[in-house]
Amino acid sequence: MGKQTMAMILRDESALYYECGYSCDNAILLKLGSEAWFFTDGRYAVEAEEALQGSELVIADDILAAAAKRLKKSGVKRCGYDPKEWDCHRFGRLDPKGKITWKARPEWSHKRRMVKRPEEIELLARAAKAGAKAFDRIARAFSEEGFGKDEYALHFLAESILRKKGKRELSFVPIVAIGPNAAKPHAHPTKRKLKKGDLLLLDAGVKVERYCSDRTRTVRAVKGFDFGTIQGFKSRRMQKVYDTVLRAHDRAIDKARSGMKARQIDALAREVIEKAGFGKYFVHSTGHGVGLDIHEMPYISRRSGTKIADGMVFTIEPGIYLPGEFGIRIEDTVVMRNGRAEVL
Repeated sequence: MGKQTMAMILRDESALYYECGYSCDNAILLKLGSEAWFFTDGRYAVEAEEALQGSELVIADDILAAAAKRLKKSGVKRCGYDPKEWDCHRFGRLDPKGKITWKARPEWSHKRRMVKRPEEIELLARAAKAGAKAFDRIARAFSEEGFGKDEYALHFLAESILRKKGKRELSFVPIVAIGPNAAKPHAHPTKRKLKKGDLLLLDAGVKVERYCSDRTRTVRAVKGFDFGTIQGFKSRRMQKVYDTVLRAHDRAIDKARSGMKARQIDALAREVIEKAGFGKYFVHSTGHGVGLDIHEMPYISRRSGTKIADGMVFTIEPGIYLPGEFGIRIEDTVVMRNGRAEVL
């Protein structure tokens, strides 16, 4: 083995899937140059044999011991790992005698996955389209049978539509929030009931072949409402906040360019909200990458110096949250294509 060869050992399911086309909840992937070994137990033998690409399948009752044995047999001197994937117990068993030089490679897989391949973008676009159609169905269902129901019931109804009777997986647990509860960016359901004219926030996403979608809309819930971005609120204050968030959303998408740093795109949205006097109520980043995981690189935050490039996919989701009153967030997922942001 040449001096420049360094192995990489992975546990994260999305990282495994990206590297070899298969993953499960008890597996390790060891990569060494053009060679790779996928360690799992007998429960997954048939599926792994069918799906694995470019990796040798190793079935073992104790996959840590099997991986340690392979490391020793291969004569590995240096091995990379993502410290976010490992705990002290598991990591210690890989090299109990301390003969390997371990190189921490935080976010190794996320960095490899940051620029999406064309086939990945297609899957993300399909997921976004499926999510948008689900939003339309949820709007009809809420309009027809949602008034008078509490957030628990609305959450259950939204999730059943998103899952398409069990045929689809969700990107994350949906957020359904009414009025003051929407002032919590990651609101949990409450007993608050939906009344006509209420502010309603829905944040949800679905998966297509493991690739995620992510979308948020805030609306005035009246008979026949939809989740479009044109909304009219009776409260002038609420309308002002909504219009501010929409301007921030639209400005960031319209002016984002490949070659910018992520914090510059964050500033495009944040400046609108700050100039309107609501800066301290925008309490999170403008966006995050989306792919096999719902939160990936690049992070569109005030601190991120990541250079944005064509092929990156991320959300634009400014929000204003007024504690005890209401919260508004508008979110779309975009792909950088031909230098500009295109809504999926």
